[in-house]
Amino acid sequence: MNTLRQAKVGQTVKVVKLHGEGAIKRRIMDMGITKGVEVYIRKVAPLGDPVEVTVRGYELSLRKADAKMIEIE
Repeated sequence: MNTLRQAKVGQTVKVVKLHGEGAIKRRIMDMGITKGVEVYIRKVAPLGDPVEVTVRGYELSLRKADAKMIEIE
């Protein structure tokens, strides 16, 4: 299982599944990250947290913990 956290800068990946429960999963979905959407990895901070991505035409920063819940292909 590959997660968004493991993706490299410059890659465009497709979301396969969201892991997590309740409010956490809902918050990720409210940010526009849903099954089937393409996500472009723009930047990763020097210590790896946060990860900046482009999704649905806007930039979004995600914590490592949130990025680990997003399964990609």
